[in-house]
Amino acid sequence: MKRRLRRYLAGIGAAGLSLILTAAGGPTAAAAHAVTLHPALEHAPHIYTGSTVPPTTATCQARSHINCYGPQQFAVAYGLTKAFAAGDTGKGRTIAIVDSFGSPTIEADLATFDSDFGIKPPPSFRIIQPVGAVTFDAGNSTEIGWAQETTLDVEYAHAFAPDANILLVETPTAETEGVVGFPDIVAAENYVIDHDLADVITQSFGATEDTFDSPQQLLEQRSAFVNAARHNVTVLGSSGDAGATGAIFDGSADYPYRVNSWPSADPLVTSVGGTQLHLDAAGHRTSPDVVWNDGHGAGGGGVSKVFARPSYQDNVMNVVGTHRGTPDISMSAAVDGGALVYYSFVPGSVGYHIFGGTSEASPQLAGVVALLDQAAGRRVGQLNPLLYAAGATHQPSIVDVTSGDNSFDGVVGYPATQGYDLASGWGTLDVGTLIQQVTALLH
Repeated sequence: MKRRLRRYLAGIGAAGLSLILTAAGGPTAAAAHAVTLHPALEHAPHIYTGSTVPPTTATCQARSHINCYGPQQFAVAYGLTKAFAAGDTGKGRTIAIVDSFGSPTIEADLATFDSDFGIKPPPSFRIIQPVGAVTFDAGNSTEIGWAQETTLDVEYAHAFAPDANILLVETPTAETEGVVGFPDIVAAENYVIDHDLADVITQSFGATEDTFDSPQQLLEQRSAFVNAARHNVTVLGSSGDAGATGAIFDGSADYPYRVNSWPSADPLVTSVGGTQLHLDAAGHRTSPDVVWNDGHGAGGGGVSKVFARPSYQDNVMNVVGTHRGTPDISMSAAVDGGALVYYSFVPGSVGYHIFGGTSEASPQLAGVVALLDQAAGRRVGQLNPLLYAAGATHQPSIVDVTSGDNSFDGVVGYPATQGYDLASGWGTLDVGTLIQQVTALLH
């Protein structure tokens, strides 16, 4: 998901939260001062809190007039506490997180994050570079951005499934737009699948379908998803952070019309859209979730130009028509209501940052899949048939999102409605109830 960079000024003084540099999706490169980045990069909406201890929601509200949330609040909001109490914590399962370059301080940063929030370390945290060695240049804004994305992915996949193993899969080339970066990503994912290293793969990146030279060029990059389906490995992808539009090839602007993003649009991938949560200090909702569209970005969604409607979407053909529609389900993605993330690799901005974007949503759902796999006693594999069956039968595990839209950057998007829509998919999840439903179905 490479999106056009956008700058914002917080104007709240040195003592408060300062919004350094944001864009509309994916990894972020921001330090204690504005960083000049190549416009083709996608970077997640991002705020530096100026604090080495986790700020409270009240602190974020007072200083910057936005909400920020930590793992315990998300656990309450999504019903994870119910799952954890039942012993469903992801034990025995492995989440593969795929990112370009990775982060040089991720192990230490995760340890600090865990200590600050009272989360146990993962049973296993491995880093592999199956398609080539990765180096880190602290002066390279591209690599800084991917390190930030990596940190967000790792910390929140782990927070949602604290007893799952974490496998960080790093590639030596950046994914931008079109086919760029995907050959290495596909090879790395195939390595993970062929060696049976993970149960679920999360991808917080994507490229606008229109930036590929042809549909065939895109289709040639699908081998890992076909491989994953054969091995019953769940694959997730962020739906994008520019609403119903997306970046042109050089990243300098968004298309002036509706487009969609791949791999989110792939029928073998669960497309994870974005919502905005409104929580109190304990994590209880003060109002229903809405489609993420808070000025910093909007949840991606729309209709693919490449893929025909898969059979699991036949029950929503009145919405998607003849082609694949996205997203399938949504999780937290707003900056106003963003996730607290700790990292230390950028001098001058060591500490906690508030991240949004569907880059946050996909690793969160990866944690949920690990819980489902543990509870079911086996891999659930392709998630979409389960989600669409649950949505169509109005299961309580699916929480409908009926407010907001994903219009963005002058492009009219799609409104949230009752049932499935192209702004939030089926809505969001009550994870504790979902686990009960899925285990009853699979046993």
